[in-house]
Amino acid sequence: MSAFHVMAGADHTFTRPAIRKIGIADLVDALKLGLDDFSEKPSHYVFLCLMYPIAGIALAIWSSGQNLLPLLFPLMSGFALLGPLAAIGLYEISRRREKGQDTSWSHAFDVRFSPALPSIIVAGLMLFGIFIVWLFAAQNIYFIYFGDGAPPTLWSFVSNILRTPEGRAMMFWGDLIGFVFALVVLATTVVTFPLLLDRDVGVVAAVDASIRATLINPVPVAVWGLIVAALLVVGTIPIFAGLAVVMPILGHASWHLYRKLVVVQD
Repeated sequence: MSAFHVMAGADHTFTRPAIRKIGIADLVDALKLGLDDFSEKPSHYVFLCLMYPIAGIALAIWSSGQNLLPLLFPLMSGFALLGPLAAIGLYEISRRREKGQDTSWSHAFDVRFSPALPSIIVAGLMLFGIFIVWLFAAQNIYFIYFGDGAPPTLWSFVSNILRTPEGRAMMFWGDLIGFVFALVVLATTVVTFPLLLDRDVGVVAAVDASIRATLINPVPVAVWGLIVAALLVVGTIPIFAGLAVVMPILGHASWHLYRKLVVVQD
């Protein structure tokens, strides 16, 4: 029964949500609303999201110290794959503000009280699974072109990528396959976590809504993915510090994008 609850949800009055057709202007408005949410108490959110630049720096140091330099960039790009789960506390803040409730940063952890927590965990494990498969794929691409030996330094690694035919081929295939992984995550999670936080509908219904939102709005969702990717790249400069601002804005904006895409009857 618990497994059925996770897959199908407990809200038996919930009907399959309708998906709205949106445009690029809606994406801009979602970003503006996300910025507005962030601007309400930015110091709280910067504090909460310092974990992202800290985690990025830790990954860079750990991978360089463990002869895992070939996985440095795949690990960093994994931020984008895990982003929908990592931002769930920010969805909760936006949800509370929408309802006129207290939005102190501590409420970002209230997701642990959500009746849909088991479904959220399952969806999160799905994302982690995709992330692990991506790391294996990236590692195998590196092995194809450079063998199983790790480069001695970061500079030699970057030099091999930029200055050799093997490096450029590896970068091409890595970017192409990474794009496919990012596309899968975007299509299956664009509204999954906000919907689960809003309604205990089960993983299947939430992922189904995300896929339908993508199919009905292919261009806006693709543009949204490009916006997220571009802002995450900007956020890594310098030394990931910008993520402390970029992540909360994108998290809040994703909640508002969910509201624009999904029609939920109260």
